[in-house]
Amino acid sequence: MIVYCATTNVGKLKEFRKAAEIAGCVVEVAPGLDVIPVPDETGSTFEANAILKAEYYGARTAGYLFCDDSGLEVDALGGAPGVHSARYAGDAGDAANNALLLKNLEGIVDRAGRFVSVIALVENGRLVQTFRGTVEGVIASAESGPHGFGYDPLFCYPPWNCTFGEAELARKAGVSHRAHALKLMFEFVALPRNHSNSIATYRSFPFRST
Repeated sequence: MIVYCATTNVGKLKEFRKAAEIAGCVVEVAPGLDVIPVPDETGSTFEANAILKAEYYGARTAGYLFCDDSGLEVDALGGAPGVHSARYAGDAGDAANNALLLKNLEGIVDRAGRFVSVIALVENGRLVQTFRGTVEGVIASAESGPHGFGYDPLFCYPPWNCTFGEAELARKAGVSHRAHALKLMFEFVALPRNHSNSIATYRSFPFRST
């Protein structure tokens, strides 16, 4: 089964395709994505932004299409950077976002936080379901690891005693917030169903080490 996605983020696309491979599905970038104007992400929650993007791009794509909205929540910062994770330091990119996060956590002992991913799935532009995945961790005091993207080099996953930046994609795909939300979505699209008007949110529990 082919499911379309709408992202220009190379790191996310790799994770989408890895999860699809595990589920026996295929993820393709929505046709013509490069010429479609990018919508303003005006939602105040991950769910709102994921739905906004999925409905926007889905109206231009036949079949199933999904969009992800994800980010990092840090307890000591009141849940920030949250929905502003990608532009925490404006449009300066990942390095600037990470530097600002470290600056804002200077002197703070409790550095607990979590990655959150919400995926909205539409079919022919109509919202079908949303899927939520989380993974708990601790923000490190310095970046570590060449893998991943975004806040991965700062996100320490306690069961492994290393950051997501130190974990290769195949290993991260077993526990990450995005991988779990994707797993729920691929399980959903594989099930036979009658299409009702009800919309539900599938939520994950934080991963436990195995």
